[in-house]
Amino acid sequence: MVVTKSGELRALFLSLDRDADGRISAAELRGCMRATLGEDVPVEEAEAMVSSVDADGDGLLCEAEFLELAQQAAWAGADDENDELRIRALREAFGMYEMEGQGCITPASLGRMLGRLGAEQGAGECRAMICRFDLDGDGVLSFDEFKIMMS
Repeated sequence: MVVTKSGELRALFLSLDRDADGRISAAELRGCMRATLGEDVPVEEAEAMVSSVDADGDGLLCEAEFLELAQQAAWAGADDENDELRIRALREAFGMYEMEGQGCITPASLGRMLGRLGAEQGAGECRAMICRFDLDGDGVLSFDEFKIMMS
């Protein structure tokens, strides 16, 4: 699969190298992004992308530098996907604790869920647990406060 991706990226590099000089300029990179992603990237951003992997400092991307940029973009996409999966899992967990339909975890809902999990806690203990992560002081945990607690 990696070989196929490398082959596809090599073919893409060759098609982008309009003047066949073995290098891609920021302008050629912008054209690539417009054609493949439908995004009109500002000149400054394209230049920054080029300079982020431009090992020889000539302001152009050779094939190896282009492959490095593509690899960085793939890693960034994977991070976004992992973040999305993490948020989805946290929302599911939050929903298990938030049983009263209020969009927050109350001391009572926390106590009920902990009881179901076999970890009985009194109301005072549940309030204390919530208090540690209750950033706005309203006595309950919002989803954002829950995310902080879980990280």
